[in-house]
Amino acid sequence: MSIEKATKTHLVTIESAGQHEGAEVTLRGWLYNLRESGKLLFPIFRDGTGLMQGVVSQKENPAAFEALRGLTQESSVIVSGRVRAEPRAPGGYELAVSEVEVVQRVPENDPYPIQLKEHGVDFLLDRRHLWIRTPRQAAILRIRAEAIRAAREYMDDQGYILTDTPIFTPAACEGTTTLFEVQYIDEQKAYLTQSGQLYLEATAAALGKVYCFGPTFRAEKSKTRRHLTEFWMLEPEAAYAHLEDMMALGEGLVSHMVQSVLKNRARELETLKRDTSKLAGVKPPFPRITYDEAVETLQKRGNPAKWGDDFGGDEETILSSQFDRPVIVHRYPAAIKAFYMQPDPERRELALGFDTLAPEGYGEIIGGGERIADYDLLVRRLRENNLPEEAFQWYLDLRRYGSVPHAGFGLGLERTVAWICGTEHIREVIPFPRMIYRVYP
Repeated sequence: MSIEKATKTHLVTIESAGQHEGAEVTLRGWLYNLRESGKLLFPIFRDGTGLMQGVVSQKENPAAFEALRGLTQESSVIVSGRVRAEPRAPGGYELAVSEVEVVQRVPENDPYPIQLKEHGVDFLLDRRHLWIRTPRQAAILRIRAEAIRAAREYMDDQGYILTDTPIFTPAACEGTTTLFEVQYIDEQKAYLTQSGQLYLEATAAALGKVYCFGPTFRAEKSKTRRHLTEFWMLEPEAAYAHLEDMMALGEGLVSHMVQSVLKNRARELETLKRDTSKLAGVKPPFPRITYDEAVETLQKRGNPAKWGDDFGGDEETILSSQFDRPVIVHRYPAAIKAFYMQPDPERRELALGFDTLAPEGYGEIIGGGERIADYDLLVRRLRENNLPEEAFQWYLDLRRYGSVPHAGFGLGLERTVAWICGTEHIREVIPFPRMIYRVYP
């Protein structure tokens, strides 16, 4: 059976095979595992959409039996057969295999490195290009894709226009200590973007409501389970918007992502053994507390936090543990927030900013708020933060020419997906994680 012949037969995916019960179908994929029992073989195939058990009888299909007997793990195959119900098989169906074509046989003297047993994390990360083939990792990546799809759907439905922001930038957005410096053309210096926000403020003045969704980079020398040096953020920005608008937008966005995964990726969540009861109630409104209330709560719980401190993982875990859905903490001290944050007119020492903290110890998944709209105040904040004014002249132009109140936030995709999946470490929810000591493969 050639690849050309297979394309002329009834090609199906494993995910959809159950819809063809009783029919002859063809699958294209890989051999995940093989069990032999006398004159019967029980191969398990995978094709990127799931796993499916096959059964082959030596008596009924000797050619298919010989093609599969002794076949090595992850050899690529095209197989045909009849779909039939089998409650004991993965997915509830199995394939009575009648034809097999081995597209590429993995050599027995150079076997597939990731066997069906426990391996160390470093071993797996060194072979991340192969690790993602395993059912757990594939399920996580499918959930990631659904979360992205749902996020775009929600933002589009809210009337936000997708726009793109540069990866090379001339200056910092989130502070100079976490910048990746790049040697640009003709000895110019550039930096990998920490956020698309500043450029979104420009496009919001042009289009009203916008968002970007792309990679961002932070040179943080952190080894925690929550940190990557390259990660993806969804960032909306809206003209004539305020803090309350962004808190409402954020809770709607997160809720839609969670509910879409529950609806469309139930099988993958089951593969991960995720307790979905902890996600079912993630719907607006989210509880909201002020920074002042957060500090008071932490102190009552025995945490040494004092007013003016930023919150770390321990503090975020304590605060979020009180709720069955994400909690919004708002109005932090201006001194610990970015230079562009609008002060609270009622208490100038506070910024009109907020963080959304995921439950179960997953920490901050959204950070944002209202931006400074006043030219003179923004100049003063640039100087207070020792940022180069010449690099921000274009940004100051947005306050010179038709400045309006505006607000936005950034949602960290990987932290959000890690929480939805219930993974222990953020490194599993991006295809190829970049961490403090890892840029391979």
